[in-house]
Amino acid sequence: MTHLKIGEKAPIFDTKNCLEKKIRLHDFKGKKLILFFYPKAMTPGCTAETLNLATHYDLLQSKGFEVLGISPDTPEKQKRFKEKHQVPFFLIPDFERKIIDSYGVWGHKKLYGREYDGLHRTTFIIDQTGKIEHIIKKVKTKAHAEQLLALYE
Repeated sequence: MTHLKIGEKAPIFDTKNCLEKKIRLHDFKGKKLILFFYPKAMTPGCTAETLNLATHYDLLQSKGFEVLGISPDTPEKQKRFKEKHQVPFFLIPDFERKIIDSYGVWGHKKLYGREYDGLHRTTFIIDQTGKIEHIIKKVKTKAHAEQLLALYE
């Protein structure tokens, strides 16, 4: 699981989103960033999580948050996912796992007795200065926005 801790500077990234637009962590300076890592686009849990955040996107923005989703999918798959579900925020394909590895969310997993390496569903909230404010390791896929907002009540 992640080696990062609350209060540390978030690992920087400079990449392209699924629409081939350049995107950097620095672009979000002055805003709180919800950076959520999900295992695979078009799967039930990942779709539920993304749609929950999309449904609450306007509310999250009104509270000063921006949202970015990252998965190890290809740009094409991310783009289809974004278009199919009309996701209003950027999705980042990280099939080379550069950002995923820098945030330490790839590792050993066990599911139904099967062991394998994969992405651990994790969300980081990065503050206006680029420091990690919260880390959520037990994501509620169907109520993730509510889970995030509850941290600030």
